[in-house]
Amino acid sequence: MLTAAAQPAGAQTANMSFFVTSVGIGNGGNLGGLAGADNHCQTLAQAAGAGAKTWHAYLSTQAADGKPAINARDRIGNGPWQNAKGVVIAKDVAELHGANNLTKQTALSEKGELINGRGDKPNRHDMLTGSQPDGTAFAGADDRTCKNWTSSMQGSAMLGHSDRQGLSDDPVAKSWNSSHSSRGPDGGCSQNDLKSTGGDGLFYCFAVN
Repeated sequence: MLTAAAQPAGAQTANMSFFVTSVGIGNGGNLGGLAGADNHCQTLAQAAGAGAKTWHAYLSTQAADGKPAINARDRIGNGPWQNAKGVVIAKDVAELHGANNLTKQTALSEKGELINGRGDKPNRHDMLTGSQPDGTAFAGADDRTCKNWTSSMQGSAMLGHSDRQGLSDDPVAKSWNSSHSSRGPDGGCSQNDLKSTGGDGLFYCFAVN
């Protein structure tokens, strides 16, 4: 039996249970709802050799049209979660939303690659989450989810910083899941708007089993 150190990259990736999408869907905040986002996670994981697991996007939705809100923290299983290199980023939901091990060096894509952060060109560190710091959905009428991930124009999405870097050293700037809302000339949810503030329509994926 191969030891972990001697395992080929593919075998390591098979144990992966967390990644940042290497590419977005490409339609701004319109991900095709949660189902479309989950499918994107599953497709990328499959290509990386980790398709045997069930993958969900770390995204919240807000109460609308008689349907209750959905919290990102309730969609991702129980943990622990590890990246494509085998590094554990959190052992459970509480640690993920507390003192987790998410940094630029550990928030890797499904290919095990670094995601461009603040200071890199282009910066891609803005992650779509639609979530508050504790991983729950926002209440109230203000859109924080690009109309529950169906809008590529009007609306706004709460974003986190995958590299934990921002314009200042305050906790909000360093938040992985709740740093600032998207904005821009198209209304806040277009692909160009997301790119204009340091994003690319990327999001986090977690294996739920």
